[in-house]
Amino acid sequence: MNLSEIVSLIAALSILLGSIAALISAIGIVRFRDTFLRSHAATKSSTLSVLLTLTGVFIYFLVTQEYFSVRTLLTILFLYLTSPVAGHMIIRAAYNSGSYMYMKEFTKKGTSLNFRYDRKETKKDRRRRAEKRQMMNEAFSKNDKETFSKYKQVMKKDEPTLK
Repeated sequence: MNLSEIVSLIAALSILLGSIAALISAIGIVRFRDTFLRSHAATKSSTLSVLLTLTGVFIYFLVTQEYFSVRTLLTILFLYLTSPVAGHMIIRAAYNSGSYMYMKEFTKKGTSLNFRYDRKETKKDRRRRAEKRQMMNEAFSKNDKETFSKYKQVMKKDEPTLK
């Protein structure tokens, strides 16, 4: 086995690991019911899968055909920088709009990755929850512990329980 075959094997392994990470990401997006958990599955593992796949492609073409692709390197850099930021901004928008957030107190046996939330919500429910979160955040930033704890108790009572 010469060096070219070993590096090609490493590139193939990187592409295979990237494909497995993409499959895990797709399963996570389908399996999770919460907006925040879905976004976590989408951004973290998809970023890893694309980076592994493109790195494997870059190494393969560099070794077998002696082709140095600047486009592939720029794509890797671009995805590495923009994907986490985009995921963060999407989650921030979902949080500010009042989307339901997974909390372990609502499960029957502690934390569970098989948690499913099937309650239908209206825009009015989300708007009301977003306003309460905003008031709670303002009380926290002003260091008003009494108001913050009051809103925190109201938020716990307002959240639905698991059937």
